[in-house]
Amino acid sequence: MSASSNPIPPLHLYSVPSDPEEAPKAPPKRERPRTSWTADQLMAARFPEPKWAVPGILAEGVSLLAGAPKVGKSWLSLGLGLAVAAGGRAFDSVPVQGGPVLYLALEDTPRRLQTRMGKILGGQPAPPGLTLVTECPPFPQGGTEAIAQWLDRNPDARMVVIDVFAKMRGQAPQGVSAYDADYVAVGNAKRLADHYGIAVVLVHHVRKASSEDFLTEVSGTNGIAGAADATLVLKRARGQADGILHVTGRDVNEAEYALQFQEVSGAWHLLDGPASDHTVGDTRAAILRYVRAHPGAKPKDMAGELPHVDIDTIRRTCSRMAADGQLTKDPSGRYYPDTETRTQGAQEVSALSGCPVIPPDQHEHPGQSELELSGLSGADEAEGMAT
Repeated sequence: MSASSNPIPPLHLYSVPSDPEEAPKAPPKRERPRTSWTADQLMAARFPEPKWAVPGILAEGVSLLAGAPKVGKSWLSLGLGLAVAAGGRAFDSVPVQGGPVLYLALEDTPRRLQTRMGKILGGQPAPPGLTLVTECPPFPQGGTEAIAQWLDRNPDARMVVIDVFAKMRGQAPQGVSAYDADYVAVGNAKRLADHYGIAVVLVHHVRKASSEDFLTEVSGTNGIAGAADATLVLKRARGQADGILHVTGRDVNEAEYALQFQEVSGAWHLLDGPASDHTVGDTRAAILRYVRAHPGAKPKDMAGELPHVDIDTIRRTCSRMAADGQLTKDPSGRYYPDTETRTQGAQEVSALSGCPVIPPDQHEHPGQSELELSGLSGADEAEGMAT
């Protein structure tokens, strides 16, 4: 086959082109992180603020992004990679600070990546800070060192996306339990994330069987979610939203985000308001919005805002919403948003996961601990290793 018939050779981590005119720069030396203190020393220590890839959603550390096949995980992760590399807006609404991004698209071809990026970019220039890779050896067979060397060459990197995690985890160590094997596999990514202070996103699958607890849907043992700093599960939704991104973690507060997939642009967009507004039927969503704006409203008050719904339907819907805990009703028949019970300790429970939901206005930026990473910065690349 001639070179002209195959103009785009397969990409891999060792063939990333560099400018031959630039003088090679020595990677910055990274000091071995301190791992022990006395209590008074720890309280007196000053730590840098954690870096965010996507504020409120993706912080430095390891985040699992799990979902069913064809739910749109790859579109979502590629869109995030483009947004962070360009310093644009994630989900078309969340401003992000720009920085180099490494995207390991291990189930894609260069042609498919080109097509998808063309849709997402919509004519905008492609950010040079996004490095796309289609081949990389698993973590135990040289993948860790390869990623580390890319990070050494890009000290301002903000994110690494591995799509999919199964391609990088490698063979399980002999003589260990399945839980320990899963924990070790995620630990390889966590050492990179903690050592370099970046966000590492592991795209993963969920089980076929659904569960009320979204964390138990992550494929594999609990060791996978247990070793990660945060877990994000993308689930198909009902009503106006195409998906719900459920986020939880050690430092990231529990939250649900309603998303809508734009088929023309291939992009996921964040919808305004609580996720519940977009997963219930149109009538319930309209009632929720009206009662939040007019606490103490009666069904007859809502009729003017819902001309397409008769008053009896509004009354029945309000009564059912009160029974479902979406509204509260006083003895005079007035309805209120169910906020009082939340502030008294009875948190809102997600209809999708069955887990408590913390309102978005209570979110705080999570911190991230540092763990030692031994032997990465000085390791050699393992060229020629098979995936």
